Amino acid sequence: MPRNWLKKMMPDHNFIKQHPRLQFLGEKVHDPNFWHLSRRAISMAFGVGLFVAWLPMPGQMAVAAIAAFYLRANLPVSIALVWLTNPVTMPPLFYFAYRVGLVFMGRTPSAEKFEFTLDGIAAGLGSSWQPFLFGCLVLAVLSSGAGYFGVNALWRWQAAVRWRQRQAQRFNALQCAQKKVE
Repeated sequence: MPRNWLKKMMPDHNFIKQHPRLQFLGEKVHDPNFWHLSRRAISMAFGVGLFVAWLPMPGQMAVAAIAAFYLRANLPVSIALVWLTNPVTMPPLFYFAYRVGLVFMGRTPSAEKFEFTLDGIAAGLGSSWQPFLFGCLVLAVLSSGAGYFGVNALWRWQAAVRWRQRQAQRFNALQCAQKKVE
């Protein structure tokens, strides 16, 4: 994972430490392990953030922060990934979750005409909340697993590429030194 790019994108840790909504975490916010850019911390942060992003509930950032603390994940990345489901992206993503839930539960969408009234919403929720929540759970598990293992594999691949590049540079420097001696 491009560590320098992540450092540029992450907010200042002092700003987050002083954020009033995270003060309930106490002194744990000051633990430097939650700010490290290591393979394990970042891949775990992707798993946490993507899982919590699919939870249809208020307070997703607080849930992501608590999960990041318990799972020793990078705190800012975990919280930032929750914003994949923001007020603009939430309707299409949650509709997709509903459709995924229908597929996995073997149901068909209800053919009732939807009315945008309080009674219409309550009637529509009666038949759609189970596929919606099941779809959110399925997508949370799938996306968090893909995020964790994908970032982990990408990080390892990039480390191997860099190691090969350094090895080739050392070999070339050794070859040039040997030619100068001859």
